[in-house]
Amino acid sequence: MAKQNVAEQFVDILVRAGVKRLYGVVGDSLNPIVDAIRRNSAIDWVHVRHEETAAFAAGAEAQITGKLTACAGSCGPGNLHLINGLYDAHRSMAPVLALASHIPSSEIGLGYFQETHPDQLFRECSHYSELISSPKQMPRLLQTAIQNAVGRSGVSVVSLPGDIADQPAPDKAVEHAIVTTRPSVRPGDAEIDKLAEMIDEAERVTLFCGSGTRGAHAEVMEFAEKIKSPVGHALRGKEWIQYDNPYDVGMSGLLGYGAAYEATHECDLLILLGTDFPYNAFLPDDVKIAQIDVRPEHLGRRSKLDLAVWGDVKETLRCLTPRVAAKTNRRFLDKMLKKHADALEGVVKAYTRKVEKHIPIHPEYVASVLDELAADDAVFTVDTGMCNVWAARYLTPNGRRRIIGSFSHGSMANALPQAIGAQFTDRSRQIVSMSGDGGFSMLMGDLLTLVQHDLPVKIVLFNNSSLSMVELEMLVAGLPSYGTANLNPDFAAVARACGVHGVRVEKPKQLAGALKDAFSHKGPALVDIVTDPNALSIPPRISAEMVTGFALSASKIVLEGGVGRMVQMARSNLRNMPRP
Repeated sequence: MAKQNVAEQFVDILVRAGVKRLYGVVGDSLNPIVDAIRRNSAIDWVHVRHEETAAFAAGAEAQITGKLTACAGSCGPGNLHLINGLYDAHRSMAPVLALASHIPSSEIGLGYFQETHPDQLFRECSHYSELISSPKQMPRLLQTAIQNAVGRSGVSVVSLPGDIADQPAPDKAVEHAIVTTRPSVRPGDAEIDKLAEMIDEAERVTLFCGSGTRGAHAEVMEFAEKIKSPVGHALRGKEWIQYDNPYDVGMSGLLGYGAAYEATHECDLLILLGTDFPYNAFLPDDVKIAQIDVRPEHLGRRSKLDLAVWGDVKETLRCLTPRVAAKTNRRFLDKMLKKHADALEGVVKAYTRKVEKHIPIHPEYVASVLDELAADDAVFTVDTGMCNVWAARYLTPNGRRRIIGSFSHGSMANALPQAIGAQFTDRSRQIVSMSGDGGFSMLMGDLLTLVQHDLPVKIVLFNNSSLSMVELEMLVAGLPSYGTANLNPDFAAVARACGVHGVRVEKPKQLAGALKDAFSHKGPALVDIVTDPNALSIPPRISAEMVTGFALSASKIVLEGGVGRMVQMARSNLRNMPRP
């Protein structure tokens, strides 16, 4: 049997760790790795048109599966293109292993062609970033990188010179068992007892949930029922906690709606469950706050805490719920549920009158129809900008749907690349890219990736020919909009030229049929929808302090953004209130 080289050993370890594919663009320093993949039937090379797409796709796949994924870039400019997608994956806590191939090892530090120092460049967007400078470092260094990515939920980067990859792997290299799953983390009894005491002493308790409630829906509902607590959520918590939730009071933050803001400010005790909600201006400073999080570095970095509890939400609530006394007074909960329903009733009317005749088409109407027609287990990938607003307010979670976006990093152009990674996990599942024209055109070249790999992604393009979120920022700053207009082609015609089913929609009555045709098409499809650039949105509560870094929150020239089927959910919760 021929002796393995480092590249072959590298690929074998990825396979052992459960990696199914490596996203990237080939290049000379990557050739040994790509050739090793060619000869290994257990892993695929996914050729994309831009390395940023590779990193976004890997991050989305990791978020869908919860398992390690991988991407790669060739030396210098090739791996530099990975950085934005890796930042997003890292901030989304997606376990991703990035291979940054490098110039010849003998030339490092001498200003060689395409020289960069990737082991240094990627340190800010990774838990681990190291250079393999000798075959003797394999396989331990790669195994360490994998365990950092999986165990700490984020990115690891391995820099590998092409000449090292082509050298023989070391004899009798030590290969140990690879960690591919995370353990449950339970707090100590002292912290659980202290939190139970705080809950028993409080008359009004509110739960505010983030993405850390993934897999803990039943536990949160049981806990909320026992302590009669309203349940609000951040954007990343929406898909995990809003469905089948009779305690739902909406979302707080810059894209918020409903009564979540009031519920978090009018309680005696606010419990933050698995959220790293970034906007501390929306959090109260005059109520007691406890926080439960599996990442100890998140505890207390957004608000002053009266109690910090280190543990994952599911295990913590399993221990906590039996220890708290059941509350019988629903007055605060019912008050917040009514406020929530009233708030949604007040805004929904703006987009329920004559929307089927409004031209250009209301984007809210598009999102509402999309929500109705999409599959019950659809995965939505959402571009940053106004698409975030429409997704937050109109997409209805049900426990099977997924909603993925650049919600922490806030990058443009994420939706199409993330849809690519999501579709690779299951070719039969409906994947919908909610793209803005600005974000889509930025990485539009990877429309060809859909064709090349026959990925049936459906792109719903909200085309208002502007960078509307930036226009809002300028308006808030008292500036005239400038440099925000996009001179766009007929994107449907572009799609057809690329071999993608494409249709352009300019009238509301065309919308439902176009979406149905796209969803029934067996291959990739794009629906280019001309939407109203003047449709904007604000959160339910704003102040000058909230404006910092995200001017959406202060626009006063806003139509009252709708909330889709969420008003029906709120009404249902009111109907289900127990009557005296």
